[in-house]
Amino acid sequence: MTHPWTIAAVDDVTADPRRISVLFPAAGRSVGRDPVDPEHDPLGLVHGTDDDRARAALVQALVAAVDDDGIAADTVAELYRYGDDAERRGVLRGLNALCEPNAEPMLAAPLVATGRDLVADALRTNDPRLVAAALGDFSARELDQHGWRHGVLKALFMGIPLDAVAGIDSRGDAELARMAAALIAERRAAGREISADMTRLSTIQTTPGG
Repeated sequence: MTHPWTIAAVDDVTADPRRISVLFPAAGRSVGRDPVDPEHDPLGLVHGTDDDRARAALVQALVAAVDDDGIAADTVAELYRYGDDAERRGVLRGLNALCEPNAEPMLAAPLVATGRDLVADALRTNDPRLVAAALGDFSARELDQHGWRHGVLKALFMGIPLDAVAGIDSRGDAELARMAAALIAERRAAGREISADMTRLSTIQTTPGG
């Protein structure tokens, strides 16, 4: 069920997109920061947090309300650039929401280019929740195969569940499986633990067209 604050905030941004600069930082204290599925996903890596969802809805409302694709992309970039880690996560979750399998229409070129830059920035961090958010539906749709593979491998190194990675079954390929197998060999030689996700990734058989 959508929080009443989120409903009102989406209406505000739809009426005046400039309101997002005030509402976006306020999401955490307004709807809470709890994980959506605390029992199975206590860190919110797979399903996100309550404030993630609120901010994602605001990003969706912004993109729908702004006619100029360049302005929409610039605003999203500013929300990320000047936001804290939670706000940056919310931007990425918003991009993911815009790219869910049934989402229409396709994103305009300026927003795709901006999104790729933001994902690349997030994947350079060591924040598991930021990295997990960066590997959602946007990356599954818009990231090149080389960059996507390395993002997935970083998630594996960080202990982020593969269930947090969108498109893992459709985009996983022989090269990614090879990379995971090499990681397993290294860890085995060092006497270190091998996770079920590492084994799962090393046995992926799908070869995408990209």
